[in-house]
Amino acid sequence: MSVQVWSSRQILEQFKKTLPYGRAWPRDAGTVMDGILAAFMPTAERLIDDASTLVANSFPATASYSLEDWESTLGLPDPCAGESPTLSQRRAQVMARLTDSGGCSVNYFIEFAKSLGFEITITQFAPARFGQAKFGTPYYGRDWAFVWQVNCSSIPVTSAQYGGARFGDPYRTWGGQVLICEINSRCPEHTKVLFNWEGDGNTSFLGSFILDANTLV
Repeated sequence: MSVQVWSSRQILEQFKKTLPYGRAWPRDAGTVMDGILAAFMPTAERLIDDASTLVANSFPATASYSLEDWESTLGLPDPCAGESPTLSQRRAQVMARLTDSGGCSVNYFIEFAKSLGFEITITQFAPARFGQAKFGTPYYGRDWAFVWQVNCSSIPVTSAQYGGARFGDPYRTWGGQVLICEINSRCPEHTKVLFNWEGDGNTSFLGSFILDANTLV
């Protein structure tokens, strides 16, 4: 249901209808009374506009002027948000923090990433064992038991939308830095998480990556 928008002039005309009748209370435009009353109408317009968005601002997914209050409650913004996050990115991070119930399972991280706007899969590794490893498959040492990998098929592109962006926000933003930061902050201390933006679950992107005791620190 759409909300009717009232201009200052419309509010003024409605307010004049509540005035007493008589020569001391002229309703015509251009009179002294009209000028005095018109000076108060922008404030009334702002109050009505704020009231019309009260329900939307009661929920972080649609908040605008109340978003900073939601963020301060959750310790946001923080470095995970980047230097200049858009309104939609800030909303997504607030929603992810509010709905985060904690956990360390594969499904937990997949659902948490989804709340940030990312579709991911997770690859788990296991050390190569005699009689189980197949010819041609990568050889993983014992330390790989503590490694897991986040696979994201593509870096998300966030486009500005009417009602979901503010003046100065870029039309489009790219990147997964917020995902990397949020996942790393929740990664179990004894594990190492890798990120693969190819999304196929392989480790070919690792290049010269060497896993040793120093890597796991």
